[in-house]
Amino acid sequence: MIESKNPSAIRSQKEITKTLISLMKKHPYNEITVKHILLESKLARKTFYRNFESKDDVLYSLIKKTFREYFMIVNTAEGDVLTTIFSYVEKNQELLLLLDKNNMLYIPLQCMNEYGPFLRSTLLSERNPFNQLFEGLDSEYLMGLNIGAIWNVISLWIHRGMQESPDEIKTTIEQYLTRLKQTKV
Repeated sequence: MIESKNPSAIRSQKEITKTLISLMKKHPYNEITVKHILLESKLARKTFYRNFESKDDVLYSLIKKTFREYFMIVNTAEGDVLTTIFSYVEKNQELLLLLDKNNMLYIPLQCMNEYGPFLRSTLLSERNPFNQLFEGLDSEYLMGLNIGAIWNVISLWIHRGMQESPDEIKTTIEQYLTRLKQTKV
């Protein structure tokens, strides 16, 4: 996405993004074209290309935006990190279910792996719950562990249609971690 503070560009970007999501509800992602987005949104081709390079750019921009929001929530979270994470996933349920329907849940993981270390190094707050856990350790490995583990749990939950409550999943994870601490390897 081409960053802009111009109100007209911001409106166009929102309309294009909203249209792509709307089309994804009706059609497989790989069948959607820029032309479909333009016809549905009634925007001009030049407006699209002033804001985005491709339909993939629209989707990646949306995912990066939601990931930035997620990071900011976790970065300033008070209390339980897992509850914060699952609440955020529920808030973005529509997008995540659409990605799952199109076998594209790898994209948020890819964005987290690419964008997470940058956000951690530039936006880390004192209140981030991982500060104390990562202190003195190689944070890149630990971020990989955390992102990979929790994303696989989230992906499974999404793939199952988000039937279980976040509390059920959280309890399972907490019980497993307790058993892991008690096990001598």
